[in-house]
Amino acid sequence: MPDNTDAHIATADALTLLLHNQHALAAAIEEVALWAKASGSPHTHDNTVSAIETLDTNAQALTDAITQLRQS
Repeated sequence: MPDNTDAHIATADALTLLLHNQHALAAAIEEVALWAKASGSPHTHDNTVSAIETLDTNAQALTDAITQLRQS
């Protein structure tokens, strides 16, 4: 089966854009977390930190997929 390099590049480029969006969302959520903590809402702060952790975990998976695509 032939390797479709153009498709790999397009997929990696699209995933890279999604990864950038994910980093931007994490930064915004972190700002909300800090605001919640400063406003005396520890439960909201904890929930937003959990969301950031999920984004970080998924960001690593996206990074690994992008690397694989760019190497193939």
